Amino acid sequence: MRKIIERSDPVQLDSDLGSLDFEKGELLLIDKPLDWTSFDVVHRVRDLFHVQKVGHAGTLDPKATGLLILCTGRRTKEIDRYSGCEKEYEGVMTLGATTASLDSETPRENQKDYSSVTLEAVKAVFESHRGVQMQVPPMYSAAKHSGKPLYKYARKGRSLERQPKEVTISDLGILDFAPPFVRFRVVCSKGTYVRSLVDQCGKELGCGAFLSELRRVRIGDLSLTQALDLDGLYSLSQRRSRLMAEARR
Repeated sequence: MRKIIERSDPVQLDSDLGSLDFEKGELLLIDKPLDWTSFDVVHRVRDLFHVQKVGHAGTLDPKATGLLILCTGRRTKEIDRYSGCEKEYEGVMTLGATTASLDSETPRENQKDYSSVTLEAVKAVFESHRGVQMQVPPMYSAAKHSGKPLYKYARKGRSLERQPKEVTISDLGILDFAPPFVRFRVVCSKGTYVRSLVDQCGKELGCGAFLSELRRVRIGDLSLTQALDLDGLYSLSQRRSRLMAEARR
């Protein structure tokens, strides 16, 4: 069942700067850029707003972009309220090759002909993946083994046994079919690895596939349309700093 959260009051470009209190706690919706880690964004917020207590409500891989929820100060206690919510993504599945990381972080390998893959075949495979299922976390992930992220083992060429976890794919549909690229939309539960889903679909289509683009557009009732990009975040911090400087005069 979809977990509903009440609409909150995320910081916006036109927020009342005088009322913002990052130590007391604010909710920030950030449009994470490509090749930034989620913790890169956390550190940027700490630096810009001079607040130490900052946490995010769900990691985005470096090769993914889109909605990242951050809580500061006392509002970090609310992180679980958001992290367990349903997620919505838009992505691109590239047919005819695989990668070790299941996305574009590592080189293509195992290239195969994809010319026989039809729109109907992709629709059928997508349909079969809707619902509750077990999913094994990929080696290139932040899931931990003995306190260390799996990706640290993977980058040393090691592969470890991982326990499958139950996830739910509420919706999985095609937005555009232009082989080798299949643009899709997926709505899923917490803990779902879209890379693993794409890899499995590629296997079932017989040509292999990897996730070449991923953008998170929604978490619960909070949307990417409400998010600040990093330029907006910087602008907000500079305006707030000027206001605080004037108040001290």
